[in-house]
Amino acid sequence: MWSIVLMGLAGVLVGGALSFRQQHKPLWTQVGFYVLAGMALLAAYLLTLPGT
Repeated sequence: MWSIVLMGLAGVLVGGALSFRQQHKPLWTQVGFYVLAGMALLAAYLLTLPGT
């Protein structure tokens, strides 16, 4: 369940980064949103691994 929520969050973050790019905002904001989206996807993947 949480992995689906995190994947949705990653999608929203990528959309925000693309929106900031269209608005010609500073590059660091776009990079920050992409990094957060990548971290959300990594967390979603790690949640799908079987526990030990």
